Amino acid sequence: MHRHEVIAELSTMVRELLIQFYKSTRFKPARIILYRDGVSEGQFAHVLAHELMAVREACARLEASYQPGITFIVVQKRHHTRLFCADKKEQCGKSGNIPPGTTVDVAITHPTEYDFYLCSHAGIQGTSRPSHYHVLWDDNSFSADELQALTYQLCHTYVRCTRSVSIPAPAYYAHLVAFRARYHLIEREPESNEGSHQSSNGDSNGQQQVQLSRAVTVHPDSAQVMYFA
Repeated sequence: MHRHEVIAELSTMVRELLIQFYKSTRFKPARIILYRDGVSEGQFAHVLAHELMAVREACARLEASYQPGITFIVVQKRHHTRLFCADKKEQCGKSGNIPPGTTVDVAITHPTEYDFYLCSHAGIQGTSRPSHYHVLWDDNSFSADELQALTYQLCHTYVRCTRSVSIPAPAYYAHLVAFRARYHLIEREPESNEGSHQSSNGDSNGQQQVQLSRAVTVHPDSAQVMYFA
């Protein structure tokens, strides 16, 4: 069976984030831009259909007339494309890599779909690997230059690094949250396995969900800050 990368319960999570955004700013987001990582090309249509509907459902649950523009972008790092400078004078650093900010959206991109390559980081060692961005949905009618500039700027907002990084900071933060949650759940796994063997009805599954939810719950003082960064 192929691995599915669809985010479960996305509608509930987006709704909570929208409420938190409104409490902090007293405004509702006019535009929602999603940078989605970990999706193969064969699952683009499936992930887009499920997650785009989940985001729209979350907006409708807050207010029926609330329909912000949504831009859905998939970020890929696992590919074999490498870029090199035609002129050696443009090479950057000791490794002779392309300079950070190099963007390619012609010639080697898809002939009909909306995609581009962006090498947003400086290759300190080895050969730089650009990130491949696929714009699957865009209600906001961004031009290519606007979207590429926004993506590059977001690569400068990662708090752990004083340089620009290879993918936008929101995608990096999502990785940090996922790894931190995994650490919280390590001690709960044996207990959940024992509970599933003791009972054959749905009660064990309900108790397991409660235990897992309790394991990743953080202190209220830390819930509103990026403690994981």
